This record gives sequence, structure tokens and C-alpha cells, in this order.
Amino acid sequence: MVSVSPAGTAAAAPAPPAVSRTRRAGRALLLFALPAVIVLGVFFVVPAIRLAWLSVSTPEFGIGNYTGLATDGVVVTVVLRTLGMAAVVTVLCVLCAYPYAYLMTIVGPRWRAVLTALVLLPFWTSLMARTFAWVVLLQDTGVVNALLAVVGLGPTRLLGTTAGVSIAMAQVMLPFMVLPVYAAMRGIDRRLVDAAMGLGARPINAFLRVYLPLSLRGVAAGATLVMVLSLGFYVTPSLVGSPQQSMLAQLISVQVNQLLNFGAAGALAVTLLVVTLVLVAGVQRLTRTGGAPAALVGGTAS
Repeated sequence: MVSVSPAGTAAAAPAPPAVSRTRRAGRALLLFALPAVIVLGVFFVVPAIRLAWLSVSTPEFGIGNYTGLATDGVVVTVVLRTLGMAAVVTVLCVLCAYPYAYLMTIVGPRWRAVLTALVLLPFWTSLMARTFAWVVLLQDTGVVNALLAVVGLGPTRLLGTTAGVSIAMAQVMLPFMVLPVYAAMRGIDRRLVDAAMGLGARPINAFLRVYLPLSLRGVAAGATLVMVLSLGFYVTPSLVGSPQQSMLAQLISVQVNQLLNFGAAGALAVTLLVVTLVLVAGVQRLTRTGGAPAALVGGTAS
């Protein structure tokens, strides 16, 4: 907004008080976010740029590392195995976490506190301790094989196999799925389900057509978190699996620690980063364009 002086020159008018308060609030928010931005820049952005530069400059400048990886059958197999393993772990976590989170929403405060403590218990335990516990449990004479033998499915070799790694990783990742799903379920207005049943819908239909779509955003958030973390998992596949079932993080470790091939390791790391970003962007696009959940969030269950 400008004003015209008697001499005919335009002068800037002072900003309204509301605009000034908004600007001060914006500057305060930027100041609060500055430490996190600095940490991300120093410990994530700079190393990522360094890895990308190594991937195209070592041993010589070009895309030779990427073409070499794309034509290497072992690398392609490891990348596909990593994606498949992450997808299996995500499905296992969804199947286990959804009913558990639903149970947390319908029980009383005392049992809800117990269930929440059971979910948070893995966060208070070392990852190495949990992984070594799975090494003991998945042995041929372990507890898991004993339970499988009771139902007529054992003995089955689990330690050093893809199935064993999937089970152990699903247990480690389960809290990352339960908490987002539970947070989404807590925000659901159950009167919508009651209204659907009041209009003649069966309980199962009311759940599938009203409650389930409303909770899908929590499932999508948890699945994205589990999938992304599973893509870069290293400790559990290294201890529970075998070299024949190695994942992408293990292959990067071999390139750096044993072969000292930093160019190929950088190319693998950049590939993993690109796959993760594509996955996150795809999930965000799906959840943003998901018509049914978006319509139901507004309370118009149609």
C-alpha cells in the first residue's frame, strides 16, 4: 500500500499491526527451526552430496558406477530382494498392528496403559539384544520351531533364511506401525459407525465402509515409516540372515569395508536414497488423491 506526497512522490505506508505480528511470528518460527536445519544440513545434506559426488567421480568422472551396478546381476538381485523384504515386513506389521491398535481404542484406561507399555517396551530395549534373542528363538531347537511343531508345521529351518529375517524385522518394526494407526483411530468419531448401523448397515459393513477408510491415513503413515526404515536395515539381516540373503545395506558395507570401492558404495547409497524418495512421494500422492478417506474425514460418510 502506497501514499502520494504533496510533491508527487510515492512513499511506502507503514504495515498494519496484524501483518507486523505475522512477520514477527514467522521470524520466531524460523529461529526455533534453525538448530534442526543446521543439524540436518551438516549431518545429512552434506554427507549425501559427498556420496553423490563420490559416485560420479571415483575412480573416474562419469556414470560408470551406475551403469556397472545396473548390469550387475548380483546387485539387481539384492535391490529386488531388499524391496521384497521391506514389502513383506510392512504387510506383516499391518496385519499385526491394526487389530492391536483397534484393541487399544476399545479397552479401558488400565488395559490401554498395559498395551501401550507393551508397544513401547521394544524402544527401551537394545536392538542388538532383541536381535540376539531372535537368533536364539529361531534356532532349529528354539521356541518358534517348538510352537510350529505343535501345529504340525515344524521343524522348519528359520535361522539364516528370508522367513526368519522377515519375522525378526517385523517384531522390531511393529511399534512404528502401531503408534500411527492408534493415533488415527483415536481421532475417529465412533458415532459415524453407530449412525451407519442405525441406518441398517451390518456391523461388518459399517466397519469396512466407515471405520476402515477413516483409519487408512494412519495405516499409510505407519506403512511408509516401516517400509522406509526396512529398506536400510542392517543389524537384524546381518545377524539373523545369511550372506545369501543379504540386503542393500549389507552390500554397501561390503563395498566400503572390504572392497574399499567408495564409488560403487556411493552409487548404491544414492540408489537407496532415490528409491526411498520415490516411495515416499508415491504414498503422499496416493493419500492426497484418496477420495474416500478424504471425504470421510470431513464427517460425511457416503
